[in-house]
Amino acid sequence: MTETATGSFDETMWNGLLHGGLGGTFMGVPKVELDREAICASGAKAVVYGFPFDATTISRSGANYGPRAIRETSVQFTNFQATFDFDLFAHLPLVDGGDCHVALGNTPKTFERVEADIAEIVAAGAIPVVFGGDHSVSIPVGKAAKREGTNPGWVQFDTHLDAAPNVGGEELNHCCTITRAVDNGYDPAKMVLVGISGWMNPKTELKYCRDHGIRVIWLEDIWERGTAWAVEQILERVGEEGFYLTFDVDALDAAFAPGTCAPTPGGMTMREAIEIVRGISPAGLIGVDIAEPAPSLDHSTRTQLVAGRIALEALASHAGAPRTPVYVG
Repeated sequence: MTETATGSFDETMWNGLLHGGLGGTFMGVPKVELDREAICASGAKAVVYGFPFDATTISRSGANYGPRAIRETSVQFTNFQATFDFDLFAHLPLVDGGDCHVALGNTPKTFERVEADIAEIVAAGAIPVVFGGDHSVSIPVGKAAKREGTNPGWVQFDTHLDAAPNVGGEELNHCCTITRAVDNGYDPAKMVLVGISGWMNPKTELKYCRDHGIRVIWLEDIWERGTAWAVEQILERVGEEGFYLTFDVDALDAAFAPGTCAPTPGGMTMREAIEIVRGISPAGLIGVDIAEPAPSLDHSTRTQLVAGRIALEALASHAGAPRTPVYVG
């Protein structure tokens, strides 16, 4: 509801995005209030959170519809993975905390709200699992997911370096996830960018990564040396305190993820992505976000299905899913 000048509330007035809010929870899991006591009482070890926001995109818009679309297509998944005889919910109980209350036209205020919500999830001992939204989602979520006094790593799947100091003077932008992560206390020596490729990486951003010693695993490295090598490189870098995982769906070839703000012809295959995510997630996740799915730009549902699948693979591997099939027929 919206407060009027007299202090009363107008129940007929909108107070946020018309496409925000729950049309249904992710995979039908219980809805929970974003309060640490409520989350603890639910027994959840991970909390889904929607970030229907793409006000910072420099390219095509539409990622604001990502959370709702991912929830809608999540009916295509169950909590059981037959290959590994693994029940995700038995090992990692999951609930849905709903969406951020976006402050229309106000990025700093929106981010303040996100940080406050994620802080409640973290205080309850649960992992935030965030569906974007443009890649600026990583700025407030990554900041709030990092507990004071800890030194986790940062792993970002992307086509783009996202290491811009600012965009037109604005520092809260989806091209600035790496720079803001460093500003928010992440150690560049424990940061890895995975799958970077293509023709949208400015000289300034490459210089920033070089100057700060941020590890870049180029897509061509994966082609030449394989996913097992990439997993080794990432695990050597992130250390033993876990890591924040952010997966921009534009890291994937446009054949797999056409519905995104800046689709990538010739990007990573879905198989490569799954193999790497499965390989690194046992090192421990402090938070996960899936960024840049823009369902209105996809004539099918493949992009949001990809987003849901990546989240499930990360959570399952974090929770101890086997790495090889357990049954041979």
